[in-house]
Amino acid sequence: MDSRLSIRDLWSLDSTVTFLNHGSFGACPKQVLEFQQRLRSQLEHEPLRFFGREWEPLLDDARSKVAAFVGADVQDLVFVPNATTGVNSVLRSLTFSPEDEILTTNHEYNACCNALDFIASRTGARVVVAKVPFPIDSPQQVIAAVIERVSPKTRLALLDHVTSQTGLIFPIQELAKELQQRGVDTLVDGAHAPGMISLDLREIGATYYTGNCHKWLCAPKGAAFLYVRRDKQSEIRPLTISHGTNSPRTDKSRFQLEFDWTGTDDPTAYMCVPEAIAFMGSLLPGGWTELRQQNHQLVLQGRRLLCEALEVQPLCPEEMIGSMAVVPMPTTLENRDFISVHDELFDKFGIQVQVMPWQEQPRLLVRISAQIYNTLEQYEYLVKALLKLLKNR
Repeated sequence: MDSRLSIRDLWSLDSTVTFLNHGSFGACPKQVLEFQQRLRSQLEHEPLRFFGREWEPLLDDARSKVAAFVGADVQDLVFVPNATTGVNSVLRSLTFSPEDEILTTNHEYNACCNALDFIASRTGARVVVAKVPFPIDSPQQVIAAVIERVSPKTRLALLDHVTSQTGLIFPIQELAKELQQRGVDTLVDGAHAPGMISLDLREIGATYYTGNCHKWLCAPKGAAFLYVRRDKQSEIRPLTISHGTNSPRTDKSRFQLEFDWTGTDDPTAYMCVPEAIAFMGSLLPGGWTELRQQNHQLVLQGRRLLCEALEVQPLCPEEMIGSMAVVPMPTTLENRDFISVHDELFDKFGIQVQVMPWQEQPRLLVRISAQIYNTLEQYEYLVKALLKLLKNR
């Protein structure tokens, strides 16, 4: 591509909005959406033929390409609509008792915390929260905080790979290894990881791993995957029980037969993931490696600009950042409601950026994202808007 402007034209994003929040819901390129529309037309042209003959080969082909991209065996992957569904599928399938503890951290995504509380209320199991410090100086602090809360009762650890609220990359491979040595299974909420960081699920070694494809892979909404280690697959069931339960087929595992068909829906988002992988990987000469590195460097530049202008300190080392970074708002703003700050940035300046509360100092965070369509000038504009907001507080 000749310029960053021509890159942005590959998306349908509103040209009047400074879009610095790719992390929340992603953004799907026009070419991938057009591919999905062709699949939808194929489905609606002859629905019986599509679901009777064409659907499963298309799904299997998509699964094989996703498996190759994330470093997993194809037999160990199924598609789910989103990572929250993946987390719930595992938690709802496992059996817990009042003697059990489920470990997580204070950085875990709210929806998944709610799922943990639901399971605890039904089973009597206890949710244990490891307090990972923030600001943070090194990945080792994550490992120390988590391992400190492991007890003989710990059955499962639910851990983010990339935290949503604080944008931290957790050392998941090391955590999974340490937990396994203590007899604890690991369920990784990798909602942000695919496309943001290089993945090799075989090396990571988690028992369960779920990741979104609509975020940093830029697939259509409604596409995610769930990985389950082979020896655990017989225990894990989809949230919706359907025809796969008593299917006489023996060419596939019960795990895939149940997850692949949970009732009639639109499966085209799953089938578009390989198209998204190929499209995003074609945008730079160095493919995905260069794309991830460029996004990483861009978000670091954006963080630097914000920290210098607002006279605040970075909250974590660069090695713990992928394509998202959070910056603390000055203490003069900490009493402001985060929704009002977000809305003011959008309504007055046309900036779409994530603003979030935190549990303790710093109380208010702004989270910036970097995707290939973003530019340094957009972060400079955000700086100007924030300085005006501070001046007019």
